[in-house]
Amino acid sequence: MKALLWFVLVCSLVFNVTTSLLWSGTTQMAGSIASGLILLGSAFTLWLLREKNPQNS
Repeated sequence: MKALLWFVLVCSLVFNVTTSLLWSGTTQMAGSIASGLILLGSAFTLWLLREKNPQNS
């Protein structure tokens, strides 16, 4: 599950950066908002799934 969330996070980050290079106007804004929401959702879910008390051995 975490690996998939990391993959989604990285892909949405790359897509968010490339939207400014590929499109302009409303299309760029819609793509940027959508990928930004996906990025925030996956980052928040990863934060919720983190280990609360990691044991250092």
